[in-house]
Amino acid sequence: MDKTSAQREAAIKGGLRRQLLRVTLAAGVLLGHAAQLCAEPPPEAPPIQSVRYTEDYGYLRHGDAAAEALSPWAPLKYIPLHEAGDVYLTLGAEFRLRYERLQDNNWGEGPQDDDGYLWARALPLADLHFGRNVRIFGQLISAAVYDLDFPKSPVDEDRLDLLQGFGDVRLPLGGQERPSLTLRLGRQLLTYGSGRLFDLRYGPNVLQAFDAAKAFVETDRWRLDLFYARPVDHRLSEFDDRTDDRQSAWSLYGTLKPRPDAPLGLDLYYIGYRNKDAVFATATGRELRHTLGARLFGESRGWDWNFEFFHQFGDFDAPGADGDIFAWSIASDTGYTFEQAPLMPRLALRANIISGDRDPEDPDVQTFNPLFPKGKYFGELSPLGPSNLIHVNPYAVLHLSEKLQLMSNFAFYWRQSKDDGIYALGGMEQLRAGNGSDSRYIGTQAELLLEFQVSRHLSVAGSYSIFTAGGFIEDTGADKTMHFVGMEWMYRF
Repeated sequence: MDKTSAQREAAIKGGLRRQLLRVTLAAGVLLGHAAQLCAEPPPEAPPIQSVRYTEDYGYLRHGDAAAEALSPWAPLKYIPLHEAGDVYLTLGAEFRLRYERLQDNNWGEGPQDDDGYLWARALPLADLHFGRNVRIFGQLISAAVYDLDFPKSPVDEDRLDLLQGFGDVRLPLGGQERPSLTLRLGRQLLTYGSGRLFDLRYGPNVLQAFDAAKAFVETDRWRLDLFYARPVDHRLSEFDDRTDDRQSAWSLYGTLKPRPDAPLGLDLYYIGYRNKDAVFATATGRELRHTLGARLFGESRGWDWNFEFFHQFGDFDAPGADGDIFAWSIASDTGYTFEQAPLMPRLALRANIISGDRDPEDPDVQTFNPLFPKGKYFGELSPLGPSNLIHVNPYAVLHLSEKLQLMSNFAFYWRQSKDDGIYALGGMEQLRAGNGSDSRYIGTQAELLLEFQVSRHLSVAGSYSIFTAGGFIEDTGADKTMHFVGMEWMYRF
């Protein structure tokens, strides 16, 4: 081969090498883009909710792709305690200040507070995970009230105590994707459905905890809970809360969750309840009550719905008079959201009918018992509990911005039974007896609530409510118009 041919062959080989290098680099770039497209998006931070044990930050051990949303608290959300990273600690807290002023409480009857009071609450927590199957969760409560002009109650103050302290053991029932059985034992918060029978009592200053044993099985489509619980008797001083040995509850609660192709959700449940010192009107005795319930809920094409049906039966044994319990309730909340309209308004209607007693002289009881319902049941101002009521409540929600929401509502209240009185929220304390009036109409309530979610961690809210007396209130005592103002600042991490 002559010199010219050798140079030509070397040039050809050099060109091929350069072309191969270009193809290799281009393939690498394309594969890199493909890998980015195929890679799963970084996991989102779990929402901060009232029940903090639902949050799981274990994904942070694979990197900090989603840690930016947790700033500046990301270092506290995942603290590895083992080289493999599957043993870790999560720390968090809630701090809330809430000012309330209620003018003419109970329509002007009984003790009054003219200048309002301030609730302060701190809820620090620690969540320790040992792999996927063992966990210990603890949460303290420090709640105080300032400038309250009448005696403090268990919902106002609990200076320092254990709110939650439980352990979880998870038992897989098959392969990795199959359901597992979780056993939970200890002090814990319980909430089910819409909170009409079991909830946190989150709105007031002191939450309602339970000493309970619970087992549950859950999949993406359904969940089944079984529990036995005794409420905690919250007291005012430090570490003096005790299990309430007068009351107990047990339940089998099943939920079929809605999904996009099947938007109808369903709860079916049984709840048993025993109270050794139950009070109805003027009678005190032993109450054994069983509740059968069903709830239909979901949303589709702008509509949302939440219907619940309750039937209660059992025995009420008072000295010298043993009676039967037969009570019921129907509750609903139906709305439509105009998703394409300015401010995305939601127009909705709540309606409830809740049974009351038909004869106070008869030992039989028809008054519905809401057991352990949510705090602020019918709104920011909730002078009435869900017993012996007909309640109709049209309301509207406007999204003034992505973070700012305004709700307005009007509520109308009647007695379901003219032979029964009206009851406070929490327990079965009767505010006014039913024998002083033939009128069913209790009164009218109007309310405005403005909520601003400043950031993931900070929210502020303010409300104004008014409750005017109806014929029943006018006939049975003081009948002044109630005015309520509430302002709240809350920081959670």
